[in-house]
Amino acid sequence: MLVTARSLTHEYPQRKKGTLQAIDGIDLDIRPGEFVALIGPSGCGKSTLLRILSGLLEPTEGSVKLNGQPPGEMVAVKRIAWLVQNPALLPWKTVRENIALAQRINPQNHRPLHPVDNLLTLVNLGDFAEAYPFTLSGGMQQRVALARTLALGADLWLMDEPFAALDELTREQLTREVLRLWSRELPIANRDDVRLERHSPRSTPSSATVIWVTHHIYEAVRLADRVLVMTARPGRIAAEIPIKLPRPRDDRQPEFQAAVADLRALLTSG
Repeated sequence: MLVTARSLTHEYPQRKKGTLQAIDGIDLDIRPGEFVALIGPSGCGKSTLLRILSGLLEPTEGSVKLNGQPPGEMVAVKRIAWLVQNPALLPWKTVRENIALAQRINPQNHRPLHPVDNLLTLVNLGDFAEAYPFTLSGGMQQRVALARTLALGADLWLMDEPFAALDELTREQLTREVLRLWSRELPIANRDDVRLERHSPRSTPSSATVIWVTHHIYEAVRLADRVLVMTARPGRIAAEIPIKLPRPRDDRQPEFQAAVADLRALLTSG
């Protein structure tokens, strides 16, 4: 397992006496190469869980291992990438420089690094390499942030509603782009002999693992191998829904709509 968590619980101190419990007793087992979606009501602890997995937050109780080691070990060698709603680009650097920065801070990456020009092409920003972030739309800025995430060559992608602030059409386009890039595993020379499966679940030793936080039911079904449904605060894992549909997935398929209906029923049942 790449991610193993046992009995994760976290409480935040409050200004007045007492604590606020965000998550309670969460167990996780996530294989290398899996695409797992986390879905649940607002405030149920999804972002808290990602912070714990990233090593940014120590759980009040429980333990987490990434590839058998504490999260800090993977953080130290830049094997975790994080993409959030705010693209957090450096405004004084160009698109090319923002992407290249990820490789500069991770010069000893264990994975083959992709040339910045290749990444620009992959996210359809080849004509904007020398542009500054303030000249780009929100969707284009998130493409830059996505390319920067890929530039790290990380094993684990933590995606905290990265496209939630975008309009629906742009959001759908970018989520499909993420899936395309993940499923292709990027065109690097020594992967020519890797045969990619078109059916879920997809798991190969060289694949990145993705944990994707979302409120969007269709997005979860479109992207994930498994969907983990969380309860209201304190967040617990209420159900696990495997999505055994071939990719690319068609929203109009009866099987897709059935998976959406099952997931919606779980979320609305309380």
